Amino acid sequence: MDITPRLLQLASPALPVGAYSYSEGLEWLVDQGTIDNEFHLRTWLLQELAYGSIRMEAAVMVRGYRANTDVQTLLHWNAWLSAARETEELRLQSLQMGRSLLRLSEALQDPEHTSPELSEVWEQLQAGCNFAIAFGLTANLWQIPLESATLGYLHSWATNLISSGIKLIPLGQTTGQQLLSQLQPYIEAATQAILLLEDEDLCSCGWGLALASMAHETQYSRLFRS
Repeated sequence: MDITPRLLQLASPALPVGAYSYSEGLEWLVDQGTIDNEFHLRTWLLQELAYGSIRMEAAVMVRGYRANTDVQTLLHWNAWLSAARETEELRLQSLQMGRSLLRLSEALQDPEHTSPELSEVWEQLQAGCNFAIAFGLTANLWQIPLESATLGYLHSWATNLISSGIKLIPLGQTTGQQLLSQLQPYIEAATQAILLLEDEDLCSCGWGLALASMAHETQYSRLFRS
């Protein structure tokens, strides 16, 4: 099987999980003038890649991938990530996107190649599945190599927030693509670092994101759900 089309499909902005409707606090930061140009947005994204919650989420995605159809391990890391979410908005975003991806993964699976173990996983996670867990599970199911899946997860995150920045700041489309190109080596470095993280090293310094997310929840006028 050629994994490239499956990876592109999983990491595509067109994946019907609703990622485009979330800014992860970016809308409030733009509204306050904290981020008002491409340099500020680049700095924010680099800090998140190095120290923020996306690093922790991607590490949990890796564990979801490695767990495969081990239900108890998947449930453990799913609950762990839910507890680690800084705000209600971010938790609801993760659960909504995870639920959508889980349903899509199940709908695209050939019933003749669905094992009893996989069916049990889908059943157990229906009550609430974080996006990172659903992404890791789907990447494993689609036989996408783990390193490629991690790179795709981070690239998808960066693409979504840059798209939000293009609308909110606003930025030009070319500027957005230049910014994405500048982030590539940092995304690749983050991928390698995340793959080596031990369980006890999973943490984030995301107080800036948490404050922005909490403030966004009560923002008077907004385009995005988070």
